[in-house]
Amino acid sequence: MKFEDLLLEIGGFGRFQIFILFILCLPRINLPMHFLLHNFLAATPSHHCAIPHQEAFVNLTMEEVLLISIPQEPDGTYSSCEMFSQPQFHLLLNSSLQPENNSIIQHCQHGWVYDHSQFTSTISTQWDLVCEQRGLNQATATFFFIGVTMGAVIFGYLSDRFGRKAMLLVSLVFSVIFGMLSAASVSYSMLAITRTLTGVALSGVSLIILPFGMEWVDIQHRTFSGILTSIFWSIGNMLLAMVAYLVREWHWLLVAVTGPCLLSIVCLWWVPESARWLIANGKVKQAQRHLLQCARMNGRKDFTVSPECSVSRGRALRRMSTNKKPGQSYSYISLFRTPVLRKISLCSGAVWFGVAFSYYGMSMNLTGFGLNMYLSQFLLGIVEIPAKMIMYVLVNRVGRRQSQAWALILTGLSIGANVIIPKSETLFLAIMGKGFSEAAFTTVFLYTSELYPTILRQNGMGYTSFVARLGGALAPLVFLLDEVWRSLPEVMYCGVAVCCGSVAFLLPETLNVRLPEGIEDIEKAQ
Repeated sequence: MKFEDLLLEIGGFGRFQIFILFILCLPRINLPMHFLLHNFLAATPSHHCAIPHQEAFVNLTMEEVLLISIPQEPDGTYSSCEMFSQPQFHLLLNSSLQPENNSIIQHCQHGWVYDHSQFTSTISTQWDLVCEQRGLNQATATFFFIGVTMGAVIFGYLSDRFGRKAMLLVSLVFSVIFGMLSAASVSYSMLAITRTLTGVALSGVSLIILPFGMEWVDIQHRTFSGILTSIFWSIGNMLLAMVAYLVREWHWLLVAVTGPCLLSIVCLWWVPESARWLIANGKVKQAQRHLLQCARMNGRKDFTVSPECSVSRGRALRRMSTNKKPGQSYSYISLFRTPVLRKISLCSGAVWFGVAFSYYGMSMNLTGFGLNMYLSQFLLGIVEIPAKMIMYVLVNRVGRRQSQAWALILTGLSIGANVIIPKSETLFLAIMGKGFSEAAFTTVFLYTSELYPTILRQNGMGYTSFVARLGGALAPLVFLLDEVWRSLPEVMYCGVAVCCGSVAFLLPETLNVRLPEGIEDIEKAQ
C-alpha cells in the first residue's frame, strides 16, 4: 500500500485539506511583503546637496539659491550628488551658462535635502544611503536574501529531521521577533543584521508551506494546491502596494508587514503534522491519529479504528515507513550520492537560480516603468494571477518540464527585448515578463516538490531554495552595473534566464506520477 492509496480511503481532497491549505496560505501572504519590501523600505526620493545658509542668500528665493549652488544635469534637473564649491551668482543673469570648469564642482559636503512628498522617511533618507553610499542601500536587499539563503539550508534540514509543523512554528515566531527588531533599528548596522536574521526566519515559511500542504492532498489535486498557495503570494504582492501607500514611514511599515505573522502563529495550532512525514519517520501511531482526524472531517465514516482494522492498517503504515531504516538519517550530501538524484539536484538548482535571479531583477525595478511605484507594484502583482491560472492548465496538459523551461526562457526574452524596444513599450514588456517570471516561479515550487522523495523533500527544497536565494541576493546588485553600460543589467537577466530555462529540459517529467517516498523510487523510475 502506498500513501496515495491511504489518502483515497480518508478523502484525498475534502474539507480537511481545504481547511489546512487555507491556514497555510495565511503566512504565504506575508512573504512578498518582506521579500519585496526593499522597493519601499529603501526607496530613494529626489534629493540634492544641503546648502549652508549664507548672508548673501537673504534676498534670494529657494529656487535662486539652488540655481547658484547646484549644477544642472543636461535635462535641466539639479544634480543629486554635486554642488558648487562657491555660489555662482552669474547664473542669476543667465542660467544656461553652466560652468564648464569641473574644478569648482565638488561632492556634497553638508548632507542632503530630500523630497518628502512621497515618503515621510526611508532608510535612504534616514542614513543618507545615496550617491557614494548607494551601494549600501542596494546591499540591504542582498543582506536579507543572504539570510534567506542561510535559512534555506537550516530549515530544509531541520524540517526533514523534526517535522514540518514544528519548524514552521519556529520560523514564524522568529520572523516576528526579528521583524520587530528591524523596525526598532537605530543604526544601519543594526538594520542590516536584523534584516538578515529576518530573512533566515522567513526562509522556513517560504520553504515549508507548499510541501507541507501538498503532502496532505492526492495526486489529482497536487497542482491545484500548489497554484492556490502561490496565488496567496500574489495577493500579498498587491497588499504590499496598499500597505506601503498607507504607511509612508519605514519603521511603521516594517511593523505593518510583520504583525500579521502573529495571526498565522495562532492559526497553526489547528494544523496537524504531515502524516506522510510521520510515516516516513516511523511515527505510525501519531500518523494514525491525524489520518483518523482527516477521515472524520471529510465524512469518511468507513475509516474506522476497530482493533482489527487498526492492527492491519498499522502493519501497512509500518511497511510504508521502511523507506527509512532505523537510525538512518539523511542530509544535503544525500542529494548527490546517487546518479539520478544527483542530476535532478544539479539541474533543479540551476533552474531555481535563474527563476529567482530574473524574478527579483524585475520586481525590484518599479521606477523603470514610467508609473507611480505603488501602481507598478499593484499591477505587477495582479498580472501574476492570470499567469498562475494559465500555468494551472499548462502543467496539467503540457507537463511540468515543458512549462518550466519555456516560462523561464520567455521571461529572459521579455527582459532582453527591453534593450532594443522603444521606451514607450517598456510597460507592456514588463507586464509580459512579470507574467512569465511568475509562471516560472509557480511551476518550480510545484515541480521541485514532486521531484524529491519524502525522506529528502525538505532537504531538496532547502538546497534549491539556497541556490535561488543566491540569485535573489545578486539580483539587486546587478542594477549597479548600469554605470558600466545602461543595458547591461537587462542583458545579464536575459542571458541567465534563457540558459537556466534550457537546463529544465534535462529534468524528468512528474505529471500524474506518485510522489516518491524513498531514494530507490527515484532511481528505479529512470
